[in-house]
Amino acid sequence: MHEGWHHNDYLILFSEPEAADASLRYGVAQWLPGFSAVGLRSWDNLIVKNSATETFSVPVVPMQAQYLSPFALPPADTVLRGDERFTGKIKWYAKPIVFGGAPDRSENLVWVSYDEHVKLVSSWNEKYLAAKANASHG
Repeated sequence: MHEGWHHNDYLILFSEPEAADASLRYGVAQWLPGFSAVGLRSWDNLIVKNSATETFSVPVVPMQAQYLSPFALPPADTVLRGDERFTGKIKWYAKPIVFGGAPDRSENLVWVSYDEHVKLVSSWNEKYLAAKANASHG
């Protein structure tokens, strides 16, 4: 993983082998068929690419196609500005925003490892899918 600031975004970019692993672990094929993971953007968004190698940003929760937004990766030779405060950590909202969590409340903000992040993203996307299914049946 290559991480650091690029303009106002903190990016975590995956190498090719890491991208394949991240795509699998984040369940990108389940949530966004035809896409693969490229990295994380400002912790709240996954950077994905489609088969035409167009890149997009999408919230990690909910990881849904309607929230895809075009995103241009920095050029390959770009040097990201490292930041020791964040290296190896990923920001997470204990209660995700889509579930009513407040992004501006410090008690809702936690820092997690990459492995913890993968598990949280998976779990909360399942909860989102279940809530959406319940809403459509109720």
